[in-house]
Amino acid sequence: MAQLTGVKAMIVGFATIVASAGAAIPAPNATSLFMQTGAVTSQPIGHYEFCRSHKSECEIKSASAPAPRVTEFGWQVINKINQTVNRDITPVTDEDLYGQEELWTYPETAGDCEDIALLKRKRLMEKGFSASDLLMTVVRKPDGEGHAVLTVRTAQGDFILDNLDNEAKLWTKTPYRFLKRQASFNTGRWVTIENGAEVLVGSVGN
Repeated sequence: MAQLTGVKAMIVGFATIVASAGAAIPAPNATSLFMQTGAVTSQPIGHYEFCRSHKSECEIKSASAPAPRVTEFGWQVINKINQTVNRDITPVTDEDLYGQEELWTYPETAGDCEDIALLKRKRLMEKGFSASDLLMTVVRKPDGEGHAVLTVRTAQGDFILDNLDNEAKLWTKTPYRFLKRQASFNTGRWVTIENGAEVLVGSVGN
């Protein structure tokens, strides 16, 4: 077969990641698959500053569309990037690394939770995933501490990539209270998560 080049090769490559007939990760309850987002809300100050230095990344607008079904190969890509970034980037607070309380940036060897999530987002976009399906998300840990993760929107549900876990998990299988995330229709906007407090901690690991 002749080697595929240019746009045609890009289309074929993307089809191996998201397609209508890919292998699904099973979920226990259809009603718990997706976050219910609400109104536009405040943008985290760290992301606001990030957008000032990465303007083009915060001006991506997308029409409303169902999340794509991720293929078996797509899940392999997701899990590999999650594990590789978790392995390669040492968790360090912004205070210790930069001498300031909050700084969102792409890490090289060390960074905190939002830096690690940003890098995963960047690498997944380089593999063909859409910006509208890779959403920075703010949560609250069981101890009350704020935390940032990456939400991957799929037809199989909303999955979380976390620097504290090497496994991509359905959002309801995490121990967090979900507060807000990037809007799928505009990478510079954030929206509330209306059912974020309904996650059952007792379901984690089931």
